[in-house]
Amino acid sequence: MELEVRHLRALCAIADTGSLRKAARQLGMSQPSLTTQLRRIENAIGGSLFSRELTGSRPTPLGRSVLCRARPIVAEMNALVAEAKQEAGRATGARLRVGSTGSQAVAGWLRRLRARFPDADTTIHIDVWADSLLRMVAENQLDVAFVHEAEDAPLRAPDGVRRRVLVAREPQFVALPTTHPAAARPLVTLADLAADQWMVDPALDGQEATLRRVFAAAGRRPRVVYGDYPTAADLVASGELITLCRPTATPRPGLTIRPLRDDPLTLRLSLASRATDPPTADALFHDLRDSYLEAAWASAAYRQWLLRNDNPLLRTRDGMLPVPPPAREASA
Repeated sequence: MELEVRHLRALCAIADTGSLRKAARQLGMSQPSLTTQLRRIENAIGGSLFSRELTGSRPTPLGRSVLCRARPIVAEMNALVAEAKQEAGRATGARLRVGSTGSQAVAGWLRRLRARFPDADTTIHIDVWADSLLRMVAENQLDVAFVHEAEDAPLRAPDGVRRRVLVAREPQFVALPTTHPAAARPLVTLADLAADQWMVDPALDGQEATLRRVFAAAGRRPRVVYGDYPTAADLVASGELITLCRPTATPRPGLTIRPLRDDPLTLRLSLASRATDPPTADALFHDLRDSYLEAAWASAAYRQWLLRNDNPLLRTRDGMLPVPPPAREASA
């Protein structure tokens, strides 16, 4: 087998993430497929490139040697593709490439961007890995990226990338069955939920570590299972488990969203761009902020949390609320 750039890209992804599972998710392939590909690469080279340990996959001495040669090749290929796409964009008209880790604010953001730049070819790239989006910004594959980070998994922006904070501490709420005793309360505590089974998504860095940390501080140990959020919603509604959720999440039949008392779990939201911001950077940020406010205001639970805490996020550039506040809801 002859090595190709895609093989080198896979080796870099495994080294960067420290995990075959995470690397497979980043590359958009299954873990068994990546494992098979790695085995073929190692057979072609004639030696083991990674050692499999309980904490993940670490490069062997041979692996480090190969990676030293592979990284410049991958970087050069990324630059070639990005420059070619940029040139093609100049030939066919303006392009705006945005990325996001996923948020209820994304749809409104795209709507505003397309209205502001009607002649631009606006595209969106969604990825659960904020680090991948930051690298894409650094390598000029994205113009901006809306990312979030957990307190227990801080992001490291590549050289040449700067981040502008949208929300310094977004509270994480909890989704629980409507039949749960705590669902009738406007605020819930960890003690209310200590006996429940919690689902965490292993694809989200820092979520499990943060959950275990706050429970440990309360002298508790959570019962944790693993899954993805589309599946979790059905399981929560059926009464099988509870899970963390973003405050902008949309309720559904059988599922109630409530804030946690004292906000023990938070995320930091920011917009990343290259250090040499384009002239449109301020407009992109303001449109994102307005879209986030729109999503926040549409959530009864989050709206009441913002009002209760007199959060500065409620203020627009003119110092006004985005819409007149409705009457406070006793159940939210």
